Amino acid sequence: MRRGRWKTPLIHAGLVLTCVLVLYPVLWVVGLALSPGQGFTHGLWPLPDHPTLQNFAELVGSTDASGHLLFLRQLWNSVLVSGLTTVVGMLLSMTAAYAMSRFEFRGRRAGLTALLATQMFPATMMAVPLYAMMNRLHLLNSVAGLVLVYATTSVPFCVWMLKGYFDTIPRDLEEAALLDGATHWQIFWRVVLPLARPALAVTALFSFMTAWNEFILAATFIDDQTRFTLPVALQRFVGEYKTEWGHFAAGAIVVSVPVMAVFFALQKHLVGGLTAGGVKG
Repeated sequence: MRRGRWKTPLIHAGLVLTCVLVLYPVLWVVGLALSPGQGFTHGLWPLPDHPTLQNFAELVGSTDASGHLLFLRQLWNSVLVSGLTTVVGMLLSMTAAYAMSRFEFRGRRAGLTALLATQMFPATMMAVPLYAMMNRLHLLNSVAGLVLVYATTSVPFCVWMLKGYFDTIPRDLEEAALLDGATHWQIFWRVVLPLARPALAVTALFSFMTAWNEFILAATFIDDQTRFTLPVALQRFVGEYKTEWGHFAAGAIVVSVPVMAVFFALQKHLVGGLTAGGVKG
């Protein structure tokens, strides 16, 4: 009884301590973003005594040589690139994964192995050949070039992930739909995809986050600041002799908001059942 009496408070104390340790760096970033100036002006307590939105105002109000709002344009570049990457990658991955899961054809195993082998190479290794191909196609310094690169690099992982999930969906449901007169496209669109919503949500979230947070390829292919994505734009605040910590922290918070919004929008699908709605009638 004595052990049980102390067990719950100790567990709660450990959880509270863990939360404090995890949230402390986040509070530091928030404190830097709300502090006036660009340096470390507070001690162990992460939040400033006199918070201000000056860093956010200066960040959002920054302009280029032509007088256009620079940071908002870079934010739009990231949203556009990440959104198009997710759409293109998902369309290619869904159809490819379903074909790999349901149909037997020559080269199927070799294709799956080749897709898996591409995940062994880091982005830094692929930067040089990708740059040469992008230069040949005249896609450097363009949103279309980044979307093409990000979509093709995310497809192998997405195909393997969706293929494994499609394998778990009972074929009896598709056979019943065939007996009812449904075509293969109708089965894929009306039966398989609704059952695969959890996997589709995770795959879409992965594609979006990969494109949203990617830095190396974006910094390699883009040298026009009006076409920067947010990770490249944030890196510009860290100079050789000076670092604008306030602007960097404010930008980091702005960068994190869309990812959290996408996660909360998809979380209800992440916990969905495998065969929810799979019973006819």
